[in-house]
Amino acid sequence: MCVPGTAETVRAALAERGDEPQAPLPRVSRRTALTAGAGALLATAMPSAAVAGGRKRGRRGRGRLVDLSHVYSDTFPLYPNSPATRRRTHVTIEDDGFYGQVWELWEHSCTHMDVPAHFIVGGRSSEEMRPSELVAPIVVLDISRRAERENDTQVTPDDVLRFERRNGRVPKGAVVAMHSGWASRAGSEATYVNGGRFPGFGEEAVRWLLEKRRIGGIGVDTLSLDNGSSKTFAAHKALLGADKLGIENLRNLKAIPPRGATVYMGLIPWRNGSGGPARVIASH
Repeated sequence: MCVPGTAETVRAALAERGDEPQAPLPRVSRRTALTAGAGALLATAMPSAAVAGGRKRGRRGRGRLVDLSHVYSDTFPLYPNSPATRRRTHVTIEDDGFYGQVWELWEHSCTHMDVPAHFIVGGRSSEEMRPSELVAPIVVLDISRRAERENDTQVTPDDVLRFERRNGRVPKGAVVAMHSGWASRAGSEATYVNGGRFPGFGEEAVRWLLEKRRIGGIGVDTLSLDNGSSKTFAAHKALLGADKLGIENLRNLKAIPPRGATVYMGLIPWRNGSGGPARVIASH
């Protein structure tokens, strides 16, 4: 059975784009139309992939989506001395007919983005980040073994060069993510904050990546782009001073390949925002 209006709708869409079908459009069953409609919605959000049932079909065959975000919670560990996250139920279905919460939050809590205004006077704020910047290649530098021994370690240019010898050159515009294994500690504030000792990027690595590879940003699975003992926030200043973005408190970085995935970063365009909580999805 053909869904009424399906062929006409497709033909109209083609005409609007200036494309005319070269042959009569086939009849489409209700089941096929409904399945295709669900895929089209996600393909609109992620135009590089046609997705069905949470998987994409592309030139390289089947792939998958991986959520790199922690669940946003009022109990998620915060960078030392940050304002506490608070939430309360404002209305309930039983009493009011609908449900909703009120949140009080620090922009830099849980999985979130840092934008230039966070450290740079006159830097771009959240609503000024371009959509094209929120979709990028992502590569993953694995320093987890070293981080287990040296909690306060930093990503260096040598780490990048070692990565490239094994996986190929870091793509232009990429988000370079540090996998330190720290995300597994997020269930405990004591072990995640770790007395202010956790891994991050060194300034030298950030400047090298900006100059030599022209990256779009960096990401970490810890509380800060800089390592925990940093007092100068040199990695933040180097990155955001170059008008790039940073992502903190990532997870599941081992679930995507070291190179070849694409990351989609959903940042709310807060007015005058210094960043904000983000839903970060990788596709590969």
